[in-house]
Amino acid sequence: MAADAPAPTRTETDSLGSLEIPADAYWGVHTARAEENFPITKRPISVYPDMIRGLAMVKQASARANKQIGTLDAERADLIDAAAQRVIDGEFHDQFIVGVIQGGAGTSTNMNANEVITNIALEMAGRQKGDYAYLSPIDHTNRSQSTNDVYPTAIKIGLSLNLRSLLDELDLLRRSFLGKAAEFHDVLKVGRTQLQDAVPMTLGQEFNGFASTLGYDHKRLTENASLLFEINMGATAIGTGITTHPAYASAVLYHLREISGLDLKTADDLVESTSDTGSFMSFSSSLKRNAIKLSKICNDLRLLSSGPQAGLGEINLPAKQAGSSIMPGKVNPVIPEVVNQVAFAVTGADTTVTMAVEGGQLQLNAFEPVIAHSIFQSITWMQQAMWTLRVNCVDGITANRDRLGAMVGASVGVVTALTPFIGYAASAALAKTALLTNRNVADLVVEAGLMTREEVMKQISPARLSGLETVTAAIPVIAAEDLPEN
Repeated sequence: MAADAPAPTRTETDSLGSLEIPADAYWGVHTARAEENFPITKRPISVYPDMIRGLAMVKQASARANKQIGTLDAERADLIDAAAQRVIDGEFHDQFIVGVIQGGAGTSTNMNANEVITNIALEMAGRQKGDYAYLSPIDHTNRSQSTNDVYPTAIKIGLSLNLRSLLDELDLLRRSFLGKAAEFHDVLKVGRTQLQDAVPMTLGQEFNGFASTLGYDHKRLTENASLLFEINMGATAIGTGITTHPAYASAVLYHLREISGLDLKTADDLVESTSDTGSFMSFSSSLKRNAIKLSKICNDLRLLSSGPQAGLGEINLPAKQAGSSIMPGKVNPVIPEVVNQVAFAVTGADTTVTMAVEGGQLQLNAFEPVIAHSIFQSITWMQQAMWTLRVNCVDGITANRDRLGAMVGASVGVVTALTPFIGYAASAALAKTALLTNRNVADLVVEAGLMTREEVMKQISPARLSGLETVTAAIPVIAAEDLPEN
């Protein structure tokens, strides 16, 4: 049997020599070397589609700017423009093959984009891939640019696009908690501080608190996203703008704003902007804040649903899978648990970003690839975590109303509502008696002749116990020693 014929190739050459490139590949020699040099994560940059779109938007805007100011002829500029649009629309993403972690401050990613867009354009022009004498990845597609302004700008645009989906999912989760708050608005329960019984509240108030904290995070993330709108296009290598036309920076900004729909602006100091990556650190920090607060909510859900017999057992989480290979019938809170783990990962990613930001030297930070990967991964994982928490957990939560009612009825915490009428000392003495005798506080108050049954029930109504209806009145203090003997 004859051996399979070798796959057809084309020869491409760079300053290091020549390589054989698969004939059907849209990437070229620079990408091939990067794939060989950085087999670290086994994850290509295409796992973050919005980053690829950000790169293509930068190349498209640059082609339009170069055409506008006369530094690139219309024929080539229009081909690059059209090819970049196809990438923006989602085509050819599988051709972006370099690893997410790479040396070279993102040069491999920039060259991957240059080569793919160039070869798409060549094919559209009826020419062979690799015909760089006609259209060059560097001389034409990368005209007026450097990796050092393209890469951070593409990351910022990609993150801004990616954030929209995260914010949408965050708002859906907030609304899910609000729905449960309305459903549980009349369900009294015992509040807890330091894991000890405190005063009563409603389950609806607890879930409304979850919704509110997510709403605050939505605002913080939106505010910090604006830090990503400052770009350094036109800075080229170190911020001095070498090799660019004086009109390029303003022209490329105009087209980038139009293409991306983002309120971008050129940094006041391009040297500073090219070397500083603090905006990524601030944005990453806001993601960590959201992840930690989401994890705290999941801790609460796990505690509230613990049991179901020997724990708190106040709420029921939807049963999603068998929880044990040895204990029949066991069901675990697997959805909150996975969200907890995402929060741990996001926290670690934020530490990575912080170290990478600090690690920059002089006029450039070489560690933007790990910054980009860390933040894109955090957004992606958080979005998926919020989705599964909403769909597979929160939407299906039910309240154990009878159990909650029984716990409130037996709780000495209700005596707090009576302190304005019988005083703190008397309340403390009655609470102690209730704990020792396992008797109902309301009964003890009535038996002591301190309040009538009607007065007691009025003050420990759900509205007043939960603070929904406030009480203001003079406090006729009763000393503990004035209580009648039991």
